[in-house]
Amino acid sequence: MPRFPQEGGCQCGAVRYRLNAAPLSVYNCHCKDCQRFSGAGWSMSMIVRSSDFEVSGATVRYDRRADSGNVIVMNFCAHCHGWLWNDPPDGSIKVVRAGTLDDIDWARPVGNIWTSSKAAWAEIDPSLVNFDKGAVDRTPLFEAWSRAHQP
Repeated sequence: MPRFPQEGGCQCGAVRYRLNAAPLSVYNCHCKDCQRFSGAGWSMSMIVRSSDFEVSGATVRYDRRADSGNVIVMNFCAHCHGWLWNDPPDGSIKVVRAGTLDDIDWARPVGNIWTSSKAAWAEIDPSLVNFDKGAVDRTPLFEAWSRAHQP
């Protein structure tokens, strides 16, 4: 695990963020929305406490209605439109796109969600914490992250 804070941002550099503490977990999401927004087979999600997340620069938001009916606030750079993070309804966490970190080497995912909608060619490691659908309770992902990063 690196020292914190760690930083990241969008492609053009107009939006920068800082993580002041380690994330609660990092995992891959294979839902169709993440596939479309990332332009890849999945997106890497990094759960951080809202209180540990600082951002500077102009952002725009898109309010997406999830299959659950919840509105997920998706945040993008106002200039290059790079997808940076989501704000789940409860407000206590942010779901940051781990690929936007300046140094991604330490952010190895410990699990996968929405494996039921993964691309046919995507391989899921059965030794990780995996969910067929969304993780209603993220505790297993948090615990797997903690185990993976014990001193």
